[in-house]
Parts: sequence; C-alpha cells; structure tokens
Amino acid sequence: MNVKSVKKPIRQMAAGRFKAECLAVLDRVADAHEVYVVTKRGRPVAQISPIIETAPPLAGSVTVLGDILAPVLGAWDADR
Repeated sequence: MNVKSVKKPIRQMAAGRFKAECLAVLDRVADAHEVYVVTKRGRPVAQISPIIETAPPLAGSVTVLGDILAPVLGAWDADR
C-alpha cells in the first residue's frame, strides 16, 4: 500500500485529554492521517503520527531457483 504524505496541521492535546480520548485519537490518526503532539504542563512529550508505508512488503516476492548455498563462480582470490 502506497500512501502519499499530505501536510496537515499538527494538533496539540493535553496528556489528560489524550488519556481520556486515546482510542478515538488513534482512529483519527489512522483514518485521516492527522498528527498530534501530546503535552504535559504545556511541554510537548510525545508525537502521535500515522505510519506511512512507502513500499509493499517483500515477503513472498522471492523465488529460489536452485541451490542457494553452492558456490557460484568457483574459488575466490581470498580463498587461495
């Protein structure tokens, strides 16, 4: 899944409010790609942002054709 990054304003939220609304905030981050900075006494302590996948996973995309442990070209200069 390729997701394009869109610049959205970063929202600030007090830690107490984040604690009360945590699951809803995580849903908004995942669905709308919103970014939140959680503050404690006015100081930023954490940033909540979506994971941006840039490339599909490689699992299952490789096919082994033959013996992958056998030498390919013979002896190397370092082996002599």
